[in-house]
Amino acid sequence: MTTIRLTAAQAAVRWLAAQDVVVDGQPVPYFAGCWAIFGHGNVAGLGEALNAHRDVLPTWRAHNEQGMAHAAIAYAKQMRRQRAMICTTSIGPGATNMVTAAALAHVNRLPVLFLPGDVYASRRPDPVLQQIEDFGDGTVSANDCFRPVSRYFDRITRPEQILDALPRALATMMDPATCGPVTLAFCQDVQAEAFDYPAAFFDRRLWRQRRQPADSGELAALVEALKGAKRPLIIAGGGVLYSRAETALAALAEAAGIPVAETQAGKGVLPWNHPASLGSIGVTGSSAANAAAEAADVIVAVGTRLQDFTTGSRSLFPDRRLFQVNIQPFDAHKHSAEAVVGDARTVISALSEALAGWRAPNDPGQAAALATWSAAVEAATAGDPAQTLPSDAQVIGAVQRAMDDDAVVVCAAGGLPGELHKLWRTARPGGYHVEYGFSCMGYEIAGGLGVRMAEPDRDVVVMVGDGSYLMLNSELATSVMMGRKLIVVVLDNRGFGCINRLQQATGSPGFNNLLADSAHETLPAIDFAAHARSLGALSEQVATLGELEAALGRARAADRTYVVAIDTDPLKTTEAGGWWWDVAVPEVSDRPQVNAARKDYEDRIRMKRDLS
Repeated sequence: MTTIRLTAAQAAVRWLAAQDVVVDGQPVPYFAGCWAIFGHGNVAGLGEALNAHRDVLPTWRAHNEQGMAHAAIAYAKQMRRQRAMICTTSIGPGATNMVTAAALAHVNRLPVLFLPGDVYASRRPDPVLQQIEDFGDGTVSANDCFRPVSRYFDRITRPEQILDALPRALATMMDPATCGPVTLAFCQDVQAEAFDYPAAFFDRRLWRQRRQPADSGELAALVEALKGAKRPLIIAGGGVLYSRAETALAALAEAAGIPVAETQAGKGVLPWNHPASLGSIGVTGSSAANAAAEAADVIVAVGTRLQDFTTGSRSLFPDRRLFQVNIQPFDAHKHSAEAVVGDARTVISALSEALAGWRAPNDPGQAAALATWSAAVEAATAGDPAQTLPSDAQVIGAVQRAMDDDAVVVCAAGGLPGELHKLWRTARPGGYHVEYGFSCMGYEIAGGLGVRMAEPDRDVVVMVGDGSYLMLNSELATSVMMGRKLIVVVLDNRGFGCINRLQQATGSPGFNNLLADSAHETLPAIDFAAHARSLGALSEQVATLGELEAALGRARAADRTYVVAIDTDPLKTTEAGGWWWDVAVPEVSDRPQVNAARKDYEDRIRMKRDLS
């Protein structure tokens, strides 16, 4: 057997660079590159190996470990899980800074490979710099934090262990049922140790996406239910996009006359003006989609986790016959659904064949419901060009008017995702990139960078609130450094406006959310435009909707990342559409407003029980 003597780090990088997938009919490397912030735990081992292979596996430097991981995850999401990235850090705070991003990838079923450095396997210098010491367990390190937020976790304590660990890692990431973050905690002394690896281990390998068909019995039950339905509804989730099933879904909806509602992750599976599209569903849903869910007798959820924002905390369609089409059995069996385990595109295509010649009864009220919702969207997003302190919805309208249909909007946390879910009109798949599984503040700018790396020919417009901007903005500088232009719109409502509204809706006064309601001696006058300029971006502050649209025109013409900041109303939100969300209110309080909110909450819970 021919062998090659390499360090464990050299062997790992060489193997990772040799893994291919097919994208658009052409073989390409599965790993687009590696994000790295070096420290003593990875610079000598992985750093040396990455430098030697940078012609086949690019390495990028970020400014924050969580930010670079968000960029990697956003890249995988925008690539619809076809390709992924690697992230490596040192052993201490650099590693734990990525744990939040790992949780985000875990919740959203998105692939990313974490290679944090780890303590010495030999324990020779214990405790090494940044080492966590557990008084009762000598095997624990900071990287054990990754265990609950990794689909696969391993600690590399011998150089030969990568012969099994690396293929297992990629098999986990490539399997559509287990897809998610993988952590290989790489002991820093082991990275530098040499081993005689089989030369064949480094042969190029082509991985293929598995498309699992449904069990014939499960599919037959779904076909029978649909043929007997009078008001069927499809709920499309992110799995439809990851399976690249949007064309098949459109064909099924058109031929069978079944309307389609979209989750946050599924938004854009159909163009907003497709005749079968009812828009968003759930807590941030359109009135048309939520009315259809209430009236439906059979609901087919495809590629969705059916989280509480989709189901209205299980109150929107509690007693409907529910089918769950999902590649992951864990998801397919949720909510006592009748499971159809399989790949979304394969199952949808089989459904189209089985339902050929059948069409759902016409819903005479659907066209009127869509017209009513369209008018509500127009009203919410309209605004006088001279208006100051606009609502989030009016800013969304201005951004939509300023961008073309090919643009990608990026967002994550706060009130903006709900407004975008309701109001943004997505014209083509991939045009709506909102992380709302983990709803992670700080994802937006770094995520926008990952999106731009995935789709360099599309405008990427990041919409972010002031609170989220202040949490994580350093990858603005990275976008400038890398020449990956972003358009960033900062909506400054001077605090955490979304949670302030929720706080007041549950009977409490404004407290510790808006800056003005927080303990302070002097309110900070934060100049977001000046801050963005200090990071190398072009920027400006605007006051009106008209000025915003004009600034976005300049941003589109600019040669680098461009930030536009505008002050907004922290209280106004879109009343049209929407549904109840279960947020527990205190049972006892000295405040009459809280007691009134508790009574309303108990009435809602009682109503939910009656419905189910």
